[in-house]
Amino acid sequence: MRIAGRGTSFAVIAGVYAAALGAAIVAGLAVGTQRPLLTVAVADLAATAVVFAGSRAADNTSMYDPYWSVVPPVIAVFYLAVADPGVPVARQVLVVVLVWAWAIRLTANWARAFRGLRHEDWRYAMARDNGRPYWPQSLVGFHLVPTVQVYLGCLALWPAIGSGERPLGPLDVAATVVTAGAVALELVADEQLRAFSRAASPGDTCTVGLWSRCRHPNYLGELSFWWGLWLFALAADPGWWWTVVGPVALTAMFLFASIPMMDRRSAERRPGWGDYARQVPALVPRPGRRAPR
Repeated sequence: MRIAGRGTSFAVIAGVYAAALGAAIVAGLAVGTQRPLLTVAVADLAATAVVFAGSRAADNTSMYDPYWSVVPPVIAVFYLAVADPGVPVARQVLVVVLVWAWAIRLTANWARAFRGLRHEDWRYAMARDNGRPYWPQSLVGFHLVPTVQVYLGCLALWPAIGSGERPLGPLDVAATVVTAGAVALELVADEQLRAFSRAASPGDTCTVGLWSRCRHPNYLGELSFWWGLWLFALAADPGWWWTVVGPVALTAMFLFASIPMMDRRSAERRPGWGDYARQVPALVPRPGRRAPR
């Protein structure tokens, strides 16, 4: 069943996500709060199952798209609620505020571009045409894998908010600069792309501002955000260094899946993409490498 209308689509998504939150709470209560990482993992899977059911009912995997940005702030609040008493309040407030700022901005960016559940992201449409059963692909590749990725990225939130008792220090300053800078970078990149798109013709390549320095500045901002959270974990308790698995996994996903997929699509749709891609790095700007004016 495809749902018509942007307003109706928002209402349906809100209802599905409210049900997902309810399922997460019930699952979390069943596990208890003694092992917060396990509690979040079970609750996350329960919520994902509900969203997948909504995707299946609406026949549209784009139902899942806002999940990436709405779950981390909920996890942050849960960790804050069950935190050990010795965790510095200043770090807790700093991390929670930054996570919520990132989440609100990214969710708002999704909402501004959302065209309703009549439309489905091109990646999902492409998977429907690859000859394999679609909904098993959607469950694993478009629901469970991103949920696991975000869960891994959020591992750093527990020592940063819930258990790390080291006082604030220089590494917290570095973490704040990286994380806040990442949110600002994504904001500027998305606004530059939006302004360019309003005046662009079909097939034009965005080469203005940050987009003249790297092909995916929004992805650079996204990855910097997750690395910033890991720096907070390291500042709070170096024993949690292994939570680096989160930003590493996310970096691998962007480098080996998201960026190549986006580049292939752009090469097919944008006549000038080849020259642009040869001159401009994919992710990390380099001196002297930029799109021609």
